[in-house]
Amino acid sequence: MSLVLDPAAQDLLFREARTANAFTDEPVTDEQVQAIYDLVKYGPTAFNQTPLRITLVRSPEARERLVPHLAEGNRAKTASAPLVAILSADNEFHEELPHLFPAAPQIKDVFFTERPVRENAAGLNAALQAAYFIVGVRAAGLAAGPMTGFDFEGVRKEFLDDDHTPLMVVNIGRPGPDAWHPRSPRLEFDQVVTTV
Repeated sequence: MSLVLDPAAQDLLFREARTANAFTDEPVTDEQVQAIYDLVKYGPTAFNQTPLRITLVRSPEARERLVPHLAEGNRAKTASAPLVAILSADNEFHEELPHLFPAAPQIKDVFFTERPVRENAAGLNAALQAAYFIVGVRAAGLAAGPMTGFDFEGVRKEFLDDDHTPLMVVNIGRPGPDAWHPRSPRLEFDQVVTTV
């Protein structure tokens, strides 16, 4: 059985897509980011909790505040990317559950009264949404450069608050010259899938 999605779309989203390390100076517009979000917001999360929060770093001043918190090897590409997004998990996501999960609005008080439980749920489900976001960036014809090489606490203090946990920093734009490293190997089907 073959995939239903057109092969060109498969290539765009997965086979030919790579983590970009260099970008052109073509801007990424608010309309593009809105279109990306409007697509990926439909990806599933448990109880529709949707804990991902996106902080767009656009101004030169904000970029100057962010770059020192990155690992040395990530600084130049973030300094030159047209747009940078800080993806974080909202640990107070449960406050939105009566609206987001109307089938059982009481779920907020049944499962999520304790902060450690919320942090675990927010981390897992926001990570799912971060993956959807990266695929959405690709669907917009842009390249994403997701990174976890940064001072998480520094970024949290500089851009977020105690209720948000940073997950990754994503550089976004059109790929520039020499944007790609060679593709690394992947595990084969029989190395990953077990039937019981």
